[in-house]
Amino acid sequence: MDLPQEFVNRMKQMLGSEYPDFENSYTQPRKRGLRVNTLKILPEQLEKAVPFHLHPVPWIEGAYTYEEEDAVSRHPFYYAGLYYLQEPSAMTPASVLDVLPGMQVLDLCAAPGGKATALGAKLKGKGLLVANDISASRCRALLRNIEMAGIVNAFVTNAPGQQLGEHFHGFFDRILLDAPCSGEGMFRKDESVIRAWDPEKPLRCAAVQKELILQAADMLRPGGELLYSTCTFSRTENEEVIGFALKNRPELQLVPIPVREGFAQGSPGFEPCVRLWPHRISGEGHFLALLRKGGSVQLQRGERMRTASDGFPAGDHIGADDRKRGNDRSIREKQRRRASGTGRNEPGQTQLLSDFLSEHALTADLSCTEIRKGQAYRNAVRPETVHGIPFLRNGLYLGECKKDRFEPSQSLALSADQFPAPGILPADPALLSLDAGDPRLTSFLRGETIDLTQEEAGVRGWRLVAADGYPLGWGKCTGMQLKNKIPAAWRNG
Repeated sequence: MDLPQEFVNRMKQMLGSEYPDFENSYTQPRKRGLRVNTLKILPEQLEKAVPFHLHPVPWIEGAYTYEEEDAVSRHPFYYAGLYYLQEPSAMTPASVLDVLPGMQVLDLCAAPGGKATALGAKLKGKGLLVANDISASRCRALLRNIEMAGIVNAFVTNAPGQQLGEHFHGFFDRILLDAPCSGEGMFRKDESVIRAWDPEKPLRCAAVQKELILQAADMLRPGGELLYSTCTFSRTENEEVIGFALKNRPELQLVPIPVREGFAQGSPGFEPCVRLWPHRISGEGHFLALLRKGGSVQLQRGERMRTASDGFPAGDHIGADDRKRGNDRSIREKQRRRASGTGRNEPGQTQLLSDFLSEHALTADLSCTEIRKGQAYRNAVRPETVHGIPFLRNGLYLGECKKDRFEPSQSLALSADQFPAPGILPADPALLSLDAGDPRLTSFLRGETIDLTQEEAGVRGWRLVAADGYPLGWGKCTGMQLKNKIPAAWRNG
């Protein structure tokens, strides 16, 4: 691999006697990884269920490397959202950040979603995940991955950090900032990154990183933790950015990250940071620093935005002053209607939705549901509390209420909270579960109509199609065939 000479000179200075091992790592095949989505399946269950050659990643629970011959992206379980494909060292930031169910969590630069989906799995449907990216096109990929993972308590936003900060000042328990960087850790994975690199790129990236880390720090609540990471080796983008943050936000302190296999310390003066070197681990390389904000973590109830899992009690809000958008009485009435699930919903549409969910033994909570122009959503946050933030999705898109029927969404089929435990489906007579090796599933995922046996065709109407019990999407049974209802954008080929 033809590495830039300026990069080589810097790495020789940084690594000293370790440089030959580092250089040799570029001659080795890159490692491919997958992370189990514990919202839907447990690691030991996946190990038994797939034919892949899985090798545990030593420092991350539920993470594996696999062989190039394994068709991991063509298996039905991939489309069921049972695992996410991600380079092993890139899995580390989300694994290090201590996220518990019920917390309010931000992934500030979240696309395409590898770290956000890992954080969402840790929340287990409780609390709130704000997944943000400034790029609209990358945000669409982020949304798809969040929906495929079955995360229902996510607010997917497309806003600059400064704009988010105006609404979420001092709000989040945990923040992950995997900052845009010069990508030196991606040289082996993608040689186009080498061609895009130049000696001044770390300086340009550091200017953006410094803005982002201050914005993130201001959105952190007292006692909260911020994990800063990059996939680059430059001190300019790593230790120097952390030093800048500590100087400009003295309430922050650098917290040691528990040492795991293959972890190396940060540069002198920043030993609590972690560096992952490609010659020490089965990965491409990463930098991590954990910062904690001083002050008590305990806040009064009214100081936190309520989420879907809290039932949206009226009166709790954050962010911009609601009085700017109307008088107190009208605001309280909007909050009451949203909390009761009425809002602008038409009673007939609500009944269509409720009937469909009951018929299919699905458990979506209608107390925080909103139907806008026939489109039904189960909100993750009350819309009036985040007025003005550009977003792609607030919670779970349930489907569309037509004149006399409800048509379910792909995200409803994949939503993890419909099931009482990983791998356990509701008692739905309309469930059509096929063996994961059934070739009809390949046809179904391509959007084709599939033929049914006499026994399978016993239930007419909407059917939830699954691979070994793990949902893939909807179809509609007519006679001995199942008409495909997977949206075109979700089809495989």
